[in-house]
Amino acid sequence: MRTRLANRSARLLLAAAAATALAATTTACGPEDNGAAAPAASASTSTDASADASDGAESGTGGTDSGSEDSGSEAGAGADKGGDKGAGEGGVGQSCGTNDLDLTLTPKSQAGGYYQVTAKAKSGITCYLDVNTPSVSFGSKPEGVASPVGQGGEDPIKLSGSVVAYTGISPKTTKEDGGVEFENVIVSVTDEDPNPAELALPEPAVVEKPIVTNWSTNPGETVPVIV
Repeated sequence: MRTRLANRSARLLLAAAAATALAATTTACGPEDNGAAAPAASASTSTDASADASDGAESGTGGTDSGSEDSGSEAGAGADKGGDKGAGEGGVGQSCGTNDLDLTLTPKSQAGGYYQVTAKAKSGITCYLDVNTPSVSFGSKPEGVASPVGQGGEDPIKLSGSVVAYTGISPKTTKEDGGVEFENVIVSVTDEDPNPAELALPEPAVVEKPIVTNWSTNPGETVPVIV
């Protein structure tokens, strides 16, 4: 009986010792393993994040440089294109307004009598007569408006320095008596010109169905006649 109890007690002691050793082993290994794994993972994550941030910064810098170069290139190209559009040969020049011109009126005896108007650009101005025929009228009523007869004509005419253009105005084209007397004639480069010129006639003229020629640099082409 004592032998059985002794054996049983020994087995119990061995089991208790084994359990104690197992618990100690588990306790010793668990924290060390967990603690070592966590820092390693954290270090790896930190390294990856730093690399990503560095890559992102380099990528952003490259994008900025590219954008600056492209923008500068496009701006330069735009400036060059704009520079090609200046006044002068091969470009888009300034259209003459009536107030850009010195206009003089001279009576002529040819073709029954007419008025020759000479247009010259004012000092320091270079411009183009883009519209072939001037707008001419005696007074403000429709019957005083001169009709174009299509003589002469150059389009456009560049006025600068001593270069001049001519037009001819006949105040009366009918043979019958009648008409209205005027002391001035209104001349402008276009119908819509806001600054028409009013030129004094040497003496009052009887006006009825007036006509006007186109602008020309040749005065011989501006003698107004009805064909």
